[in-house]
Amino acid sequence: MEIYATALTLFLIMDPLGNIPIFLSVLNKVPEGRRKFIIIRELLIALLLMILFLFAGGSILHTLGLSTEAVAIGGGLVMMIIAIRMIFPTRGGVMSDEDDEDGEPFIVPLAVPLIAGPSILATLILLTEKNPESIPKALMALLLAWFISAVILFFSTKLYKLLGHRGLKAIERLMGMILISISVQMLLNGFSSFMA
Repeated sequence: MEIYATALTLFLIMDPLGNIPIFLSVLNKVPEGRRKFIIIRELLIALLLMILFLFAGGSILHTLGLSTEAVAIGGGLVMMIIAIRMIFPTRGGVMSDEDDEDGEPFIVPLAVPLIAGPSILATLILLTEKNPESIPKALMALLLAWFISAVILFFSTKLYKLLGHRGLKAIERLMGMILISISVQMLLNGFSSFMA
């Protein structure tokens, strides 16, 4: 497994650039001094959840009686929906549900599903389910993708001012095109494993 290729895939699924407007919208009513703390907290919660699925995802699958093919096909479908929303965004962005409540967000929607969504959790399970010896490389790829995403989201306000709304949308749509190809490959792998 190529660490950088895996890290790129995980980075695209996390979609930090596409999440910038959503993060800023959710944190809009939070005092300026608390925003960075909340972003760091949510990023760490998401990382812990992703590491849990990386190491224990196979056990979770067996407990629920799910096959890796089912996870591959389900993850591919969810990833394709996310990619389509990245290319053709809805009014609320990639995640149309908006946080209407005042106060600080906790876990939902920032950590889950914006950073650690179903697609990345399914991808992490599939990375190691058939090759348990690849866990160290997968972990390095995950940490690399998470770190780059964390830097982007931590400086989301500055990046939004630098790139502007149109610039972020253009990058998000480009990432969506790449993610569509990855999701199709994930579906093909799932179907081919099922038919074999």
